[in-house]
Amino acid sequence: MALHVEAKTANLVSTLTAGGAEVHITGCNPLSTQDDVAEALNDVRNVHCYAKRGCTVEEYYAAINLVLDAKPDITIDDGMDLIHYIHTKRRDLLKNVIGGCEETTTGIHRLRSMAAEGKLEFPVIAVNDTPMKRFFDNVHGTGESALTSIMITTNTLIAGKYIVIAGYGYCGRGLAKKAHGLGAKIIITEIDPRRALEAHMDGYHVMTMDEAACLGDIFITTTGNVAVITGKHFKNLKDGVILSNAGHFNVEIDIEWLHKHADKVVRREGIETFFLHRKAVHVLAEGRLVNLATPKGMGHPIEVMDLSFALQALCTRYIVGNGRNLKGGVYDVPDEIDEQVANLKLGSLGLSIDEMTPEQKKYLCSWDIGT
Repeated sequence: MALHVEAKTANLVSTLTAGGAEVHITGCNPLSTQDDVAEALNDVRNVHCYAKRGCTVEEYYAAINLVLDAKPDITIDDGMDLIHYIHTKRRDLLKNVIGGCEETTTGIHRLRSMAAEGKLEFPVIAVNDTPMKRFFDNVHGTGESALTSIMITTNTLIAGKYIVIAGYGYCGRGLAKKAHGLGAKIIITEIDPRRALEAHMDGYHVMTMDEAACLGDIFITTTGNVAVITGKHFKNLKDGVILSNAGHFNVEIDIEWLHKHADKVVRREGIETFFLHRKAVHVLAEGRLVNLATPKGMGHPIEVMDLSFALQALCTRYIVGNGRNLKGGVYDVPDEIDEQVANLKLGSLGLSIDEMTPEQKKYLCSWDIGT
């Protein structure tokens, strides 16, 4: 496993070990590990944890290799680092792997690219792409946890601010909805005309990043792509602007440009302030995943992570039973698993829903309904 090593992840680990698994786990982001959780996991039988907060790039990949030294049967990724490493550096392990699960949008993009080129050599379930993940984890989890982390790190007021959200996918929609509820004025930047139009119809300002750079007070990137906020934008930013990223990798904000061109850099807990000709630009968590990589970032609330990790656990069991019969590629979460998780959550909340009557089922399945 290469996941964010924090308390909710530990519950997934304990679930898998209760099912008989031996788990080897490391982090999927150098700043998202909670060291107390990593230490506690190493005291659990059949668990080996190699994650630590603030690791170097070399230490990060050394830990990936330690996980892979276990010769895994199943991989569980958040960002696809394990799968990438197996296919490029540790190909001797391919014969052992039954299949895997991928947790996040960025990882799915990479996996689909591999599959399109015929280079993904075992089946992987796209846990991120199923409704019970996208509608709750991405919308409510990212929406609330990213804003919470920004507020607790900067002690800034959201109400009345122009918040620029790059990308109007599920994470971007969640952020826009939550920030609007706190009184922010929302600007959306997009490359997809359909999503841009949706954002407009939802009541938000839509413009290019070039235009938004002059207006925004707080920027949050959610695209999963590289070079979203770059040098040409930094020059037009307001004094005191806050830049943050809610995508998986730290490539959306060009931090390298800031280091190269800043007159001075001041570091505080979770914040780097770059001075560009007396203008202060505050970057949170080194441009890494803001809801987990700030010192007080706690990640998504348990009320959504229970859904995501229930999917991970059930999909892991599905891969164990079916992976050998599947070709290499990206697969959807089986609908019965997605629906099972939804029903379990409803039950835990004490909520009931209607069921179709036989008459209703027959009506929906018939094409000749008369006049």
